[in-house]
Amino acid sequence: MSVKFRLTVMSFLQFFVWGAWLITVGNYWFGTKQWGGAEFGAIFSTLGLASLIMPALTGIIADKWINAEKLYGILHILGALFLAYIPTVESPTTFWWVIFGAMLCYMPTIALSNSISYTILKNNAYDVVKIFPPIRVWGTIGFIVAMWITNLTGNKASGNMFYISAFSALALGIYSFTLPKCPPPKLVSENATMTEKLGLNAFSLFGNSKMALFFLFSMFLGAALQLTNMYGDVFLSEFEKIPIYKESFVVKYSTIIMSISQISETLFILAIPFFLKRFGIKQVMLISMIAWVLRFGLFAYGDPASGLWMIIISCIVYGMAFDFFNISGSLFIETTTNSNIRSSAQGLFMMVTNGVGAVLGSLVSGWLIQKYYTSADGNRDWHGIWLAFSIYVLVVGVLFAVFFKHKHNPNDIKDVSH
Repeated sequence: MSVKFRLTVMSFLQFFVWGAWLITVGNYWFGTKQWGGAEFGAIFSTLGLASLIMPALTGIIADKWINAEKLYGILHILGALFLAYIPTVESPTTFWWVIFGAMLCYMPTIALSNSISYTILKNNAYDVVKIFPPIRVWGTIGFIVAMWITNLTGNKASGNMFYISAFSALALGIYSFTLPKCPPPKLVSENATMTEKLGLNAFSLFGNSKMALFFLFSMFLGAALQLTNMYGDVFLSEFEKIPIYKESFVVKYSTIIMSISQISETLFILAIPFFLKRFGIKQVMLISMIAWVLRFGLFAYGDPASGLWMIIISCIVYGMAFDFFNISGSLFIETTTNSNIRSSAQGLFMMVTNGVGAVLGSLVSGWLIQKYYTSADGNRDWHGIWLAFSIYVLVVGVLFAVFFKHKHNPNDIKDVSH
């Protein structure tokens, strides 16, 4: 099998593991278990807390001490054990701790999968900026396939979604040991400083004002990344409380509707090389922020009947919103950092976006929705919720346009196969 095909399989399974439960866990939480709304925000904070701790740490380990593909496999196998245990949990507190364990294993594998792909592609003399997006798009396809399987098998509110995820994580963990070797870039010399020996060199990026601002705004935008994953499927499912929408396609197959977002990703991922080389990281991230404003704003005014077109368009622009930030940001880090700290730098990017940003986004949104947008009888004001999210991203976008100074040079985003 070719290297590109093997990395494609890895990418597919990487996000299949996540797609089996991430979008539908709200239905399991609110519907099957009937647990509280504020506590649900805390559940999604586990993604952020795990991203605070693990990606930078595992990036350091992969940069200094252990083959990245082996570490990647170990983490997925351990994660499978946690995922398989989740359906047996009967209390919100225990659920939090078990899913936190699963996320401690899973979240660092996102950055590691990028680093493994970059390393193997460069070792085989491929242009990463050109070749990686078509490989990464299969991760999104894996996410979509998992969502459809969960919904069409009647498990969008069932604990079986975690068994589906666990099985695929175990398969991926075993598969990863067959990948080409990705050893640490170089041994640490005896004369290395303590910072170098501990692999903390990547934190020096915060000393560069441009990179510091990039990470800061990545954190602010990271706060928005999981909001539709947290609440999107619940939002569509709760239209069943309105009699005229109860039997609508949107309510019955909410996960299928939400998967349009991931289908859109597959198209926009392929457009990244052109946009990144043509416009540069600042313009691409601004486009992403505008798309996020539309994502939330269209949800605010959409409904399963006359407003269905707004829900559909919201799902379509999600691809641009997510990819133009997440994938382009990762490629920007890859093409602007030294080779000996790239895994660590990818870990830092994950830490500030899916770590600090996601923790703030999940906890604050959970509190905000419970306090200001949930009535005494438990009904949520989704119009107000999505409008508030849209205004937040608009403010972040304006500040980014003003304060992030970057003059684009097409040669900055170059062939990094060497």
